[in-house]
Amino acid sequence: MKRAIFCLLILLSSALALSQDDGVPRTEWGAPDFQGVWRYATLFPFERPLEFGEKQSYSEAEVLAIERAQHERFDNANNSVNLNRPAPPVAESLPRVGNYDLFWRDEAMFIPTISGEYRTSAITDPSNGRMPALVPEMLRRLSDQSTAGGAAADRSTEGPEGRSLAERCLVSVGNLSGPVLTPFNYNSNLQIVQSPGYVVVIAEMVHDARVIKISAQRNQAAESQRKWMGDSIGRWDGDILVVETKFFNLWHRFRGFPVDNLTVIETFRREGANKIVYGFTVDDPTVFTAQFSGEYPMSRIDQPLYEYACHEGNRAMLGILAGARREDAESGSN
Repeated sequence: MKRAIFCLLILLSSALALSQDDGVPRTEWGAPDFQGVWRYATLFPFERPLEFGEKQSYSEAEVLAIERAQHERFDNANNSVNLNRPAPPVAESLPRVGNYDLFWRDEAMFIPTISGEYRTSAITDPSNGRMPALVPEMLRRLSDQSTAGGAAADRSTEGPEGRSLAERCLVSVGNLSGPVLTPFNYNSNLQIVQSPGYVVVIAEMVHDARVIKISAQRNQAAESQRKWMGDSIGRWDGDILVVETKFFNLWHRFRGFPVDNLTVIETFRREGANKIVYGFTVDDPTVFTAQFSGEYPMSRIDQPLYEYACHEGNRAMLGILAGARREDAESGSN
């Protein structure tokens, strides 16, 4: 009996040593450890520029040139700041994202590697690095929308409900909180927290928190509830976390397209102590003629996430609505 117990302890010790020596940091319950604060900003775009064709990666010389140009762009902009400069003569000369100098923004300055490659786009499949063609019905819907005045025609200044979800501080700008997790020109940071049955992905922007249940069974109410970031369930495929998300809120959009039938498969895998490779596959047969997939690198940062007080700091909303009421008063509208 003692010999059997001794052999069992040896086997358990060997298994523990193997799990610690395989290069994958693990939680105390043995799962791969993704916990921490991660930055996923990168200089490569979501879709590959057309001129690159099927070129999936840059050379090291090309990367150095791109990064140098980005640094020079910011240096030149910051050096030219004159606090006593007059206002520009016309509004059209202002930057697209507010009246801010570049130092206020937190854009990517580098191209991190994925599996040793400097990628030219997040999308890797199809081989041209671009989203597939749209199905005919979606093309017709977009054409009808354009004829009616475009997506902007649905926005109004009657009240906050007429503005976009991000303007109303309901979700992050773009898809910063995912899925698909997509960087923006600032606050492209997130925190991952784990427990034995859950993984929580917290985006800095609007402090969105997506709770991923490690389970094969989805909540039966998911389709009727339709949460902002969808309903996510996860499973472990070896050391890779695989997450399936569907049933997004119908007010949401994915890169401008409806999400009624959108399914996103995400993967999280460690590539060293300070990097996570985040993968995604987008499937919506009512929008795209095929699935498409890609990856983003996430680099660990030794900093906390602070509260993004969107509502408290949402002065732009007050300005938009106050300006509209002023126009109403001047025009005699009620």
